[in-house]
Amino acid sequence: MQNTVILVTSNGLGRADQELQQKLFIKYLEVLLVHQELPAALCFYTDGVKLVCEESPAIESLRALESRGVHLIICSTCLAYFHLTENVQVGIVGGMGDIVEAQAKAEKVITI
Repeated sequence: MQNTVILVTSNGLGRADQELQQKLFIKYLEVLLVHQELPAALCFYTDGVKLVCEESPAIESLRALESRGVHLIICSTCLAYFHLTENVQVGIVGGMGDIVEAQAKAEKVITI
């Protein structure tokens, strides 16, 4: 999974009530953390950027992934659109070019 990039495009996982989506996303991250092989990066854009900002229930799990070497790349255009640029708690703010570069280097790209 080391050469995998995961694209996070919504404020949680799946299509359901926001609370359930976020619970599922946190569970997904917890399961990822148990594995020895982690993805190279998680790229956040569109509504996904909300998961790296203040009041996101996923911050602790995302910090744990980042501390284990997973790159968290957040779309600056999306942050600006939602007026969240100042609220980022984890990861590195980049542009779509950074996300495309991560995808190009990956052997596998998964959208969740």
